[in-house]
Amino acid sequence: MGEALTTTNGRPDCAVLLFGGHRAPRGLAHLPALTVQEATQVDAVTNCRRIVVVGADKDLATVLTRLMKTEKLAVEVAFVPRRRTAATRAHGLPAGRRAVRAALTHDATRVPLIRDDSGRVLVGAGLWVGETELEKGTPPATLHGEAVVDDTVLFDGEAVAVRIEPIAAMPGLRASVLSSRMRPKRWVAGRAAQLGTTGAFVVRDGELGPRAVKRSTFYRHTEGWLAVR
Repeated sequence: MGEALTTTNGRPDCAVLLFGGHRAPRGLAHLPALTVQEATQVDAVTNCRRIVVVGADKDLATVLTRLMKTEKLAVEVAFVPRRRTAATRAHGLPAGRRAVRAALTHDATRVPLIRDDSGRVLVGAGLWVGETELEKGTPPATLHGEAVVDDTVLFDGEAVAVRIEPIAAMPGLRASVLSSRMRPKRWVAGRAAQLGTTGAFVVRDGELGPRAVKRSTFYRHTEGWLAVR
């Protein structure tokens, strides 16, 4: 971990988690840093007041998933991507140099935490797509089934795909059926988005699920996360 952390009331203050070969930005170089290759390595810094995540949306999701599973959501989390991402847009987070400054000086506020029924956190965008959508050169997939947000039906029958996004305020998420050009049609906000289907793949923050599913749910966790904005 490098040099000893400073402390606040006996608690280590701040640590940086580096993902995907990223180096700590110059403004964070004075802080102890850990290169993360396995999700369980996050546990090494959960006694800190604040964690700074340097990486992509999927890396922020990895950290928050681990904090959720280990019941450590009292830890503040700052996100430092090189440029704007789906997660920065969804939560009103800065990027680049502004994110570095925020990580060092801004307060944290609790925002809704969105997870799915597989126990993974969503920070930027999720997709439900039909199976043929994954094959190049095929027409847009037909997603067969029904999707709802709380009590509102998104579609019943066929759709190209559905996009799900966290939002930084209650009720926690929004979802929309996508057009043939993969553009949202009508956003519906709620606590949970649910899909029942003959077969679909789930994409979470750019990562494709390993197999087709018959059911999928994204929903607001009982406890939010402390976002540094």
